[in-house]
Amino acid sequence: MAFLVLGFLVALFLGGDNTDGFERPISFQAIVIDSFYNHSLVQSLCSAWMDELETHRWEKNSRTIEFLQPWSRGNFSNKELEDLERLVHFSFVTSTEEIKKNVNILHFEYPFEVQVTIGCELQPEETSVGFHRVAYQGTDLLSLENNSWMPSPQGGSRAQIASRLLNLYESFMEAVHKFISDTCPRFALGLLEAGKEDLQRQLKPEAWLSSGPSPGPGHLLLVCRVSGFYPKPVLVTWMRGNQEQPGTERSDVLPNADGTWYVRVTVEVTAGEAAGLSCRVQHSSLGDQDIILHWERQNSTGFIVLAVILVLALLAGLVFWLRKLWIHHGPPHNLLL
Repeated sequence: MAFLVLGFLVALFLGGDNTDGFERPISFQAIVIDSFYNHSLVQSLCSAWMDELETHRWEKNSRTIEFLQPWSRGNFSNKELEDLERLVHFSFVTSTEEIKKNVNILHFEYPFEVQVTIGCELQPEETSVGFHRVAYQGTDLLSLENNSWMPSPQGGSRAQIASRLLNLYESFMEAVHKFISDTCPRFALGLLEAGKEDLQRQLKPEAWLSSGPSPGPGHLLLVCRVSGFYPKPVLVTWMRGNQEQPGTERSDVLPNADGTWYVRVTVEVTAGEAAGLSCRVQHSSLGDQDIILHWERQNSTGFIVLAVILVLALLAGLVFWLRKLWIHHGPPHNLLL
């Protein structure tokens, strides 16, 4: 029944004239970072995200979920939300205590961090895929697949031990499986319906060019900055004609304080190679009207502005000198004739 409802709501949400809407997978996920400083001191950060918007935060001490958006409650009843809070509290507290109890068996060494991601992905073909992944010190450790914990190849022997240990907790695995296969898709669909306006918004990027610190004699570092766009997916490229310039480097796409995104893309070239380069920005909010900034145009504009500033400064200095001369010595004789 849940998947029939899922199919109907996804079709309703993706249909109509929203051709720039959710014709792609959309995820709802909770991210937990537990920092274990020693056996008694543990700090936890937990937040939940609907696609690229943070929707919830959770404090272990308060045992309550903080709703960050007006629509963060979705269409769940108060009773369902209370049950969800209890489940979250029980799961996270229990997992923390189990890790502390089995530190030596798992070969964890203080201080260390454990990162947990749990959630579901709604897909355009009217299905959902649940996921639950665990990492140790930023390296994948294990994941839940087909109601069984599987070690990650990157986790080595530690992952093997962790998967064998967690597979002993059958009731916990069943609770997790129910959450990611049933509770999570239903809750995510409610958020999609309630937060449709925010989640479908399109904000156009702003872009500008500059030069970075010189990488060496005769070389330039060209910088293309793009900011203020939403949603997050963006393609920024240094181009020469229709070809991407070799050596292009991109930063991570980072969040701005207002919920939009920022990215910085650079390329190092010799001074003679800079002419003819351009920065191309492609984003869903722009349609097929890409932003293209040409480096030589930016440079020529910059020189014109600089020249105007210098001329104005010289004129201001001349006026100041003549005024000072007039006050102290009277008007020049040639002005009296």
